[in-house]
Amino acid sequence: MTDEKLAVLIDADNVPYAKVKEMLEEIAKNGNPTIKRIYADWTKPTVSGWKGVLLENAITPIQQYSYTTGKNSSDSALIIDAMDILYSGRVNGFCIVSSDSDFTRLATRLREAGMTVIGFGEKKTPQPFISACDKFIYFEILKTEKPEEPVSDKKHVKQKAKAEPINKVDAATIKLITQSVNDLADESGWTFLGNLGNFILKRKPDFDARNYGFTKLLPLIKSINKFDIDERDSGVNNIRHIYIKQK
Repeated sequence: MTDEKLAVLIDADNVPYAKVKEMLEEIAKNGNPTIKRIYADWTKPTVSGWKGVLLENAITPIQQYSYTTGKNSSDSALIIDAMDILYSGRVNGFCIVSSDSDFTRLATRLREAGMTVIGFGEKKTPQPFISACDKFIYFEILKTEKPEEPVSDKKHVKQKAKAEPINKVDAATIKLITQSVNDLADESGWTFLGNLGNFILKRKPDFDARNYGFTKLLPLIKSINKFDIDERDSGVNNIRHIYIKQK
C-alpha cells in the first residue's frame, strides 16, 4: 500500500495545525502524498497559525471566501476539488483531514469509486464520518516531537512525547478482538496476526492500538490475557509469523 498515490485535502477550520508534521509522517506510511491542499478563508485571523506550517510542509493553500456568516465555505471547495481529482485519475486514494461530519457523503462516494479513504480528525469527530472511511486516525495519538534537550556537554537528542491513551481496553474492545480472532480462525482455532488488524479495521475504521496506549496490536492483545500466542518460524531471514488463539 506504500506505493499508493494519495491526495491530502485539509479542512483548516476543523483540525489543529500543531501536529501536521506528525500527520504527514503517518500518511507516508500508507502512500505517497502527491497532492497536498488546505482550504480556508485565509483573510480570517483564526487560521493565521497555519501559514508557517504550509511553507514547512509544501501544502498548497486554497482561498475560499465566506459568503455567508456562520457557514464553512471551505467544505464545498474541498468537495469540488476532490471530485475533480477523482476523475483526473491521478491518485489511488484520499486523505480527508477534518473533524466535520459534512464530509461523510464525500468519503462514501470516493470509496464507491474504488478509492482508499483515510480520515484524520480529533476525538470529537462524529461517528458517521469515521464509519465512511476505510481507516480513521485521531490527532490525539500522534506523537509530537520535543525540542532538543541537552544530555551531556556534547550530545543532544530529539525525543518524542508519548501520546496519552484516549480509550480504555473495555469489554467492547475485548469482544471486538475476540470475535475477529474467531471469525478468521482456521480449523485448529489459530488466526494469523497479519490478517487480524485489517479485518478489525473493516469493522471499526478508527481502531488503532495507539488509541489504547500501545504501539502495536500484539502488545494490546497480550495485555488482555485471553489469548494464546504462537510465533512460527517462516524459514526466511529469521522472520516469524505470529498466530493468535482464544484460550
